[in-house]
Amino acid sequence: MQNNPQQSTNPEVPISTQATLQISEIRDGLVIMKDGSFRAVVACQSINFDLMSSEEREAVEFAYQDFLNSLSFTTQFLIRSQRVDIGPYIDQLINIRRNNDNMLLGVLMDDYINFIDQLSQEANIMDKSFFIVIPYYSSPDAEKIVEQTKNFFLSFSTKQKAPVVTKIDRLTYEKAISEMNNRVSTVISGLNNVGVSAVRLNTKELAELYYNFNNPDTAVREPLVDFSKLATTYVKKGENHA
Repeated sequence: MQNNPQQSTNPEVPISTQATLQISEIRDGLVIMKDGSFRAVVACQSINFDLMSSEEREAVEFAYQDFLNSLSFTTQFLIRSQRVDIGPYIDQLINIRRNNDNMLLGVLMDDYINFIDQLSQEANIMDKSFFIVIPYYSSPDAEKIVEQTKNFFLSFSTKQKAPVVTKIDRLTYEKAISEMNNRVSTVISGLNNVGVSAVRLNTKELAELYYNFNNPDTAVREPLVDFSKLATTYVKKGENHA
């Protein structure tokens, strides 16, 4: 499809979301940008810093400082707030209520369901998600050229345009995969030392993240990853498997 030269110069013609996004493709757990650079996203689980003792807080702060100092590449920290859809939760409570024969417990559940339903109508129940975006550029010169678009979640709102790369050779792509795996492992290991559980988003989860990010009003809020399965996803240091 050829671009209409009048479309980009006429301010009255709306620009589609696809035209403004800097994403070219999502595959193999990587976001391939139109400028030829790559991105990986790590989801992080929060910790309750306020409930820690002063010694625990100090240990976390020093571990976090060591983590930042250990990074030899730039990162983007993204904290996203999104409204929670508690409709499925209320439906689950109603099903439990129907299968309950205890009269007293049924009355308490009715009051609780009504309370949750009324609360959701009067207030916006929000949930925070935490992510670390890890970039990779094929060359230092490429990183300097596209530095203004390194915030790949917000780059579609900028008027500056990065150079478009139409083709990436196999050697560059394999090198990007290898380097990105090393960077992701470094980030996850450093976060574990801080006490923060983290997991890399796969291709499907990256697509869901972008859809939710660009459709905040229509997207259903669901967890992108199950942090309870982290132990089966990553092998800890010292474990030897035949």
